[in-house]
Formats: sequence, C-alpha cells, structure tokens
Amino acid sequence: MTEQLDETSEAVALRHPQVVIISGLSGSGKSTSIRALEDMGYFCIDNLPVPLLPKVLELAQAGPSSGHWRRLAFVVDTRDHVHLDQAEAMLEELRDEGVDVQVTFLEATDEVLVRRFSETRRRHPMSEEGTVREGIQKERQHLGDMRARADLVIDTTNHTVHTLKGLLKEHFSSTDDPPLAITVLSFGFKHGLPVECDLVFDLRFLANPHFVEELRPQTGLDEPVQQFVLGLPEAARFLSLFQEMAEFILPMYEREGKSYLTIGIGCTGGKHRSVAMAETIAARLQGRNWKANVRHRDVPRYVD
Repeated sequence: MTEQLDETSEAVALRHPQVVIISGLSGSGKSTSIRALEDMGYFCIDNLPVPLLPKVLELAQAGPSSGHWRRLAFVVDTRDHVHLDQAEAMLEELRDEGVDVQVTFLEATDEVLVRRFSETRRRHPMSEEGTVREGIQKERQHLGDMRARADLVIDTTNHTVHTLKGLLKEHFSSTDDPPLAITVLSFGFKHGLPVECDLVFDLRFLANPHFVEELRPQTGLDEPVQQFVLGLPEAARFLSLFQEMAEFILPMYEREGKSYLTIGIGCTGGKHRSVAMAETIAARLQGRNWKANVRHRDVPRYVD
C-alpha cells in the first residue's frame, strides 16, 4: 500500500515563514510601519529589491537563522523602480509555494502627503524635476497594481505615529510578540540622573542605612540592608502604591506601542535604599508576568 506523501497545510506553514510586504505612497508611513513590525519581533528589511526576496526567504528557511526568522517584513516600493513590475508575479509564485504572504498598502490624501514632504523638506522619489504633487500622482499610477492586490489598505491621512502603530499591532501581533521590556535601574542622585529613565522615583524620604554603622559598608544586595529598608512602614506603603500604579499604566504603555521602559529608583548614593527597592520592584513585576530586569548603576563604585 503506497503511503501518501503529500504535505499537510500545517506542515507547509511550519516550513515557511510568515511574510508581510509593506508598500504604498512615499510619506504615507512605511518607515513607521516597518519599525512597528520590528518591535513586534519581525525580521525587517527596508527597500528590499524584489529579485532578492526569494533569496532572503531561502536563508530564512535554512541554516542557524531558520528558528529565528519565522516572521519577516519587507518594504517594497517605487524606490526599486527597476524591478517593481516583477513584484506581482513574485508574490503569486511565493503564495503558490505555500508561503504566507500578506501585502499591506499605505496611502494618504495628496494634501497630507504634500504637507508631510514640506515638513521634512525631503525630495519626492518620483518628482524628478517636477513638483511633489506631480511625483505623488506618478507614484499612484506605478503602484496601482500593488494596491489592487493588497490584503490590507490603510489610509494614514488621519493617523498619528501612535495610532498607526496600534492599528498594525491589532493586525499583526501574536502571542509570540516580545512583551514590554522593563528595566528597573537603581542609581544615586549625587552621581547624576540617568538620562535613559522614563520614570524616576526618589527614595530619599526613607531612613538611610548609611547611618547604621553595621550596614554602612554593605549594599542593598545584602540581606541585612534589604531587611532594614523593606521593613520600614513607608517602604511597604510605597511598594503598594507603586504596584497599583504599575498595573494601571503598563498596559497603556503597551497599547501605545512602547516596546521598552526604564524605571529609575534613586537614593543619595545608589548604594542602599535604591538597590534594595529596585530588586524588590523587579521581582514583583516578574511575578505579575512582566518582562523585567534590574540594573544597579552605582553599586560598582562601592564594591571592590
């Protein structure tokens, strides 16, 4: 009895990566879109020449990168005017081979595109010696077939960078997307405020272990200091308020498309209070299934 060797659709899906093609009019938000997909975990290439697409997919399906390149996104537009007419046939061929290809086309009104080019002072890629508006009309004609074949058409006329990212996340995010990456950073104010912090909390209202002789040489990584700091009633109240605030704002940061957040926890020297509290905050965030790591900027100053 002859065994069936036909591949199931599931097997084909596992073998081929998911591919998103971003195309559309210049100034319509393609750069914003490709960055949003990169934040969602896609391997992204902007302005990919059409003939190279099969080669990139071949690399994605073989070798050590195959496990990493499961979702890919490429921008294909009129900058590759030499090969653009090959795009439609290339996409059909890939779909016939079982590759999951989705084409997203971005556009906006002429008035908005003209204004965006005026604000950035960039030359339209198809204006040549003409005006921006003439370049837009020419580009609409060149991309007519791509738009007609698109799986998703987005008019970005009334979108902001944030609302466009949110829309793309609705369409292309999955349970495998990297969550909001949180860094809890302890520091000492006397050594300067870290410029990378999005939020800063000042713990200098807490009693300072520096003035407890046996605790002075230790750091917030040592258990006696942690017991001292976390045993303060004010510290317990702060942690309770912080947790309430975090559960309120962190989902909204994710909704707005933020991919990383740095929370600064400061005390005078960055040795005792901020270190102990940063460790506890990171652990609590991890316990709530947030991706959180902790870094102590100034502890190396005190440790040989």
